[in-house]
Amino acid sequence: MRSIYIAVTFFCIGIMASAQTSSSDDSLNIRKIYDMSLLNGKSYEWLDHLSNDIGSRLSGSYGAEQAVKYTKAELEKLGLDKVWLQPVMVPKWTRGEREFAYVQTGPGETRNINITALGGSIATPAGGIKAGVLEVEGIEQLKEYGRENIEGKIVFFNRPMQADLIQTFEAYGGCVDQRYSGAREAANYGAVGVIVRSMNLRLDDFPHTGSMSYGDLPEDKRIPAAAVSTNDAEYLSSILKIQNDLELYYKMNCEQHEDVESYNVIGEITGSEYPGEIMVVGGHLDSWDLGDGSHDDGAGVVQSLEVLRLIKEIGYQPKRTIRVVLFINEENGLRGGNKYAEVARSNSENHVFALESDAGGFTPRGFGITATDAQFKKILSWKNLFKPYLIHYFEKGGGGADINPLKGGDMVLAGLRPDSQRYFDYHHAANDTFDKVNKRELELGAATMTSLMYLVDKYGLDNISKTNTELAD
Repeated sequence: MRSIYIAVTFFCIGIMASAQTSSSDDSLNIRKIYDMSLLNGKSYEWLDHLSNDIGSRLSGSYGAEQAVKYTKAELEKLGLDKVWLQPVMVPKWTRGEREFAYVQTGPGETRNINITALGGSIATPAGGIKAGVLEVEGIEQLKEYGRENIEGKIVFFNRPMQADLIQTFEAYGGCVDQRYSGAREAANYGAVGVIVRSMNLRLDDFPHTGSMSYGDLPEDKRIPAAAVSTNDAEYLSSILKIQNDLELYYKMNCEQHEDVESYNVIGEITGSEYPGEIMVVGGHLDSWDLGDGSHDDGAGVVQSLEVLRLIKEIGYQPKRTIRVVLFINEENGLRGGNKYAEVARSNSENHVFALESDAGGFTPRGFGITATDAQFKKILSWKNLFKPYLIHYFEKGGGGADINPLKGGDMVLAGLRPDSQRYFDYHHAANDTFDKVNKRELELGAATMTSLMYLVDKYGLDNISKTNTELAD
């Protein structure tokens, strides 16, 4: 009996020693990852080229084509096991000459306002549009006004992002429907155009573009749609309260073209033990055409590249295949994400984990994670390893638009969650430029992503072992 007790005791001691050793090894490797990113990182250099030498990268544009070539070449320099391009047919929409708009309050009394066409909108007639304005706070109010009050007018959607929501993406989700579907809905009531308050939490003069859709609305019923800066939305709303018979003029020159071929850019390190289990890390290569897309989503692109570079630099050999995917056409179609998932299904690939960065290059706070309770608990068991780097946010629910098509079965989706308070100052606007990205914050985000990929690869997410659970203690 005593011999059994001794054996059990030594077995328990062995497990505890193994857990401590694993925890120590993980701490050291994660420290190496952060040191390498902060002292010898490549993400900021890559972003500099992507933003300043290539610039905006709207799907179907010359910039997007150059970005595909550049990132493929950089992946090849990393000495990965495989790098390739995945063909995707994408929409091609061009803005044309800069938009122009003014508010007319009387004969010869006008004030120019800042607008930008929404992505996918039709152009105005060659001479522009001039009409009265009806202000509403959301799509649901259109029914209240009815055709008799809307027909022949420009509908002004002026629901602001809810400023008291700490999670700014919730505030965005609470009003983005008016940008995406506002023109379709207003057209059904006879409106001749729509102007939408920019999705922006601060007051400034930058109009923010973004995708919109006419759905199945016939082409001859479609109306032009633009975003107006928050400062000018405030002005227009205030002047309408004292003069509701004013007129708004605007002119846009955008055009929808035939689809063109583009590519997802993909590279991978083949797993040493479970090559058939694929882990994805990525961001979207395309951006809107107003700025250079440094935060949305140049940051996510270069951070994803850096994940594979850092893994190689610290000398870690992944057990599972780690694949970087730079998705094309997230902004106005999600064709890249859908194509990647379609090909993965047709090839019967086994994706077990996907991590996306598409919330800007700000200070990382943690992750949003879509997983089972058991899988989420296992990820939480690693939380203390992130504590020295001030990473504290581990919440259920998250991922990203481009990896969501992979969802299903035991697949775990995660999204990097940087501090989001300033993100919508720049989102889809002309001021989303390289100078708005802090080098250190960008590098911290890359290291945080790499650390999670390292832990998921090392321990897997199928089962929870006693040893790994003890790492959290």
